[in-house]
Amino acid sequence: MIPPNMPHYALEALNFFMADVQAGIGPFLGVFLQAHGWQPEGIGTVMTLGGIAAMLATSPAGALVDATHYKRTIIVVAGVMTTLASLVLWVSHSYWTVAASQVITAVTGAALGPAVAGVTLGMVRERGFDRQFGRNQVANHAGNVVGAALSGWLGWRFGFGAVFALAGVFGAMTVLSAILIPRDCIDHDSARGLSGASAAEHEHEHEHASGFRVLLRSRPLLLLAAALAMFHLGNAAMLPLYGLAIVAAHKGDPSAFTAETIVVAQLVMVAAAFFANRLIQRIGYWGVLLVTFLALPVRGVVAAMCITAWGVWPVQALDGIGAGLQSVAVPALVVRLLQGTGRVNVGQGVVMTVQNLGAALSPALGGVLAQRFGYATAFLVLGGVSTGSLALWLCFSASLRKACEVHREARNAGDGVAIARRTG
Repeated sequence: MIPPNMPHYALEALNFFMADVQAGIGPFLGVFLQAHGWQPEGIGTVMTLGGIAAMLATSPAGALVDATHYKRTIIVVAGVMTTLASLVLWVSHSYWTVAASQVITAVTGAALGPAVAGVTLGMVRERGFDRQFGRNQVANHAGNVVGAALSGWLGWRFGFGAVFALAGVFGAMTVLSAILIPRDCIDHDSARGLSGASAAEHEHEHEHASGFRVLLRSRPLLLLAAALAMFHLGNAAMLPLYGLAIVAAHKGDPSAFTAETIVVAQLVMVAAAFFANRLIQRIGYWGVLLVTFLALPVRGVVAAMCITAWGVWPVQALDGIGAGLQSVAVPALVVRLLQGTGRVNVGQGVVMTVQNLGAALSPALGGVLAQRFGYATAFLVLGGVSTGSLALWLCFSASLRKACEVHREARNAGDGVAIARRTG
C-alpha cells in the first residue's frame, strides 16, 4: 500500500532534482566557455540559440502535455536528454557542439515545466494547486541551492569535470523521482483543467478549446505574457553577465563565484516561494507580480554600481525576490485564467513561449553591450528595458486587477484541502 503522502513527496523530490537538470549546467556555461577562450558576444549568441529553441518548443510541449496520459514519460525522456546534452559539452566545446547542446537542452527542458505543472494539477486539482505548486517551487529552489553549492565546491576542488558529473547524478535522481509518482494518482482531465465535466461537457469544452483561439481571446493572459517577455529581456542575461564581470575583473574564482551568485539568489527564492501563496492571498496576483516588476530595474542599477565580490548579495537578492515570487504566481495565475478550457498546459506553454522570446534575446543583447560598452552599461540598459513590463502592468491595471482577483471561495476551499492533507 502506498503511503498517502508518498506521491506528494515524490513530486517535491522531482522538483528538487530537476532544478539542476532543466537548464543544463546553466550559469556555469558562461564561465566554462570563457575558460576555453570564448568571448562574451559568442557566449551570448549561443545562449540565444538555446533561448530561441525553448521559445519554439514550449507551446507544442504544453499541447502534448494536455493531450497525453504519459506525462511521467515526458518528464523521464526530457530529463535523460537534457542530462546527455549537458554532458557532451565536456567532450567538445566547439561552437556547433555547444550550439547543438543548448538547442537540445532547451527543447527537452521546455517540456519539463508544463509536464510538472500538469502532473501537479492532476494530483491536487485546482483548489490545491496554489499551495502544492508553492511547495514544488520551494523544493525546486532548494535543489538549485544544493546543486549550485556542490557545483561550486566540486568545480573549485576538482575542476569543471566534477560539475558535469554532478549534473549526471541529478539527472538520474530526476528520472527516479518521476517513476515513483504512481500513475493512477494523476487525474488527466483535471491536469488539463476539465475536472468535474460530464462526458458531453468534456467534448464541448474540447471543441471550443481547440487550437490557440481560447488563449488569443484572453486579454489578461496576453498582457501577462507580454509583461513577462519584457521582464525576461532585461533579466535573463544579468546572472551570467554578472559572473563574467567579476571573473573578468579578477575578483573571484570562476566556479566558486558563479556558485555564490546562484546560491544567494536561490536562498532568497526559497523564502519568496514559501511565502508567495500567503502574499497572493493578501495582495492578489496583480500585486505580487507588480513587486517582481519593480525589483528588476533596481537590480540593474545596483549591478552597474557594485561590480565587486560583495555586490553579489544585493544583486542576487533582488533576483531572488522577482524570480521566486514569479515561479509560483505565474503558473497559478495561468491555471486560474484558463480553468475550464481544457488547455491549461497549452496556456502555460504559450506564456513560457512569449517570455522566452525576451529571455532568448537577452543574452545576445547583454553580450553585445558588455563587449562594446562595458558591463556597467549593459546592466543599466537591461534594467531600463525591463521597465516596459512595469509600465504595461500599470497601464492596464484596471482590467488586470479584476482578472487577477483571488476569490474567497477558492481561498477557503484551498484551506480545506490543506487541512485535509495534514489530518489525512
